[in-house]
Amino acid sequence: MADNAAPVTLRARKFITNRLLARRQFVLDVLHPSRPNVPRDELAEKLATMYKTDKTRVVCFGFRTQFGGGRSTGFALIYDDEASQKRFEPKHRLVKSGLATKVDKPSRKLRHERKNRAKKFRGTKKTKAAEPAKKGK
Repeated sequence: MADNAAPVTLRARKFITNRLLARRQFVLDVLHPSRPNVPRDELAEKLATMYKTDKTRVVCFGFRTQFGGGRSTGFALIYDDEASQKRFEPKHRLVKSGLATKVDKPSRKLRHERKNRAKKFRGTKKTKAAEPAKKGK
């Protein structure tokens, strides 16, 4: 069975200090021979201690486990401050890290159906056509 206290080795490759985006970025190799995989928040914690920074400034993504297990490769970013992280990080990753709120919008199919219903009308009737269809007859 997998041991959650098993040792995990982190190795940074292609390390770049990106001054324009106020961050450090690198490819991260994770060696985990006795575990199936390592959670992103655990990786962020270990990287924060390695690079002496706050855990919330570390962003890990794009991890793929090598065939046969025991090794994963992904990408990691360490931002200098929260302002630059909010400015340069994509919205979906900000939502995942809890720095932004998810925008609630109707499903893609519903949006397309409303758009197509509105195409059948002109002028002020378009807004009425865009409203959800009435149930029943």
